[in-house]
Amino acid sequence: MARKILLTSFETWLPHQVSNSSDDLLERVSQLDFLPSSLTFLRKLPVDFELAPALALAKIEELQPDVILCCGMAEGREKLTVESRAVCGDDTLQTSVDLEKIISGLSVTEISHDAGKFVCEALYYSVLNYLCSSSCFQSQCIFVHVPILRDENLEPILADFLSIIKKVECF
Repeated sequence: MARKILLTSFETWLPHQVSNSSDDLLERVSQLDFLPSSLTFLRKLPVDFELAPALALAKIEELQPDVILCCGMAEGREKLTVESRAVCGDDTLQTSVDLEKIISGLSVTEISHDAGKFVCEALYYSVLNYLCSSSCFQSQCIFVHVPILRDENLEPILADFLSIIKKVECF
């Protein structure tokens, strides 16, 4: 049976942003014909510290996915980055996913240990915290930061992201 995967993205939050690269990437993924039917998209979450996690957690409750791939934009980064942890105050939560295995063989993806101290990290922390405290089902979560997509990086980033999806299907 196919594993259920939830993918999330954000809307823009600054006036100069025409789009959010996390949502642009998910839009490209959603248009592909060969994707498994087990993907569910929760796109354009509001850039709001309380509302974004609340909407994501409600969708997780409803769907009970096996894997959650949260995505956010990282304007200052050049590579796709998978986040190892999320911090809230003095508390740090680590993903249970073997990130070295996830990025193995990928050309434009690396592991980051800094989820950004913004809504991305708030969402990631909320999801990891929820999963740690939930006994209803066993899900895994990673957060992927997406750089600004350009003609020269779109195809390699899309290829790596599709590889990540394929790898998480095999957990």
